[in-house]
Amino acid sequence: MKWSDSIPFRQPLREVRLLVQVPTQGWNDFLREREQAAYQRGQQEGERALTQQLIQHQGDTGKLQNGVLQSLACAIPQVVRETENALIQLALDAAQKIVAGLPINAEMIEAVVSEAVRQVEGSAEITVQLHPEDFKLLRMHQSAVLTGLPESGPLHFTGSAAVTRGGCLVQTRFGVIDARRETKLEQLRQTLSA
Repeated sequence: MKWSDSIPFRQPLREVRLLVQVPTQGWNDFLREREQAAYQRGQQEGERALTQQLIQHQGDTGKLQNGVLQSLACAIPQVVRETENALIQLALDAAQKIVAGLPINAEMIEAVVSEAVRQVEGSAEITVQLHPEDFKLLRMHQSAVLTGLPESGPLHFTGSAAVTRGGCLVQTRFGVIDARRETKLEQLRQTLSA
């Protein structure tokens, strides 16, 4: 068959277009050029699509990063507060165990009484309540504090089960000074927690 022969079809052709600018010679070169142009167009469209995806991904990553940073910025102060509170509690618990483990002797009780009485200087009637064992210990050692202190004058001592070992309650007509160990630790706890 020659190129000029007619080709019979059973049905009429639809949507047939005539190629314009079809070279009569160099058909393979023409097809190669068209193929190369289509490849380049596809490559450019793919690069554009990929660039848009990368930009979208960068935006999403930036939003995620900002969200994480904001969450951390909010969480850090809370962690610091919780850590401070935990350290304060740990220090207080350690102090309480250390104080509880100290042996109670006459010198320590005298120091506690002297410190508490200094807070009520100038009061004529002072009663010091001690744990019965601590009161007994002072009497056994014939402590000078039992006869009074220079800054306070005479002191009246009584034994009281309401006072724990190593502490005292100093009572005047104006009020009571609580110098028990547990009270001092609670005051320290409140001071550190504020």
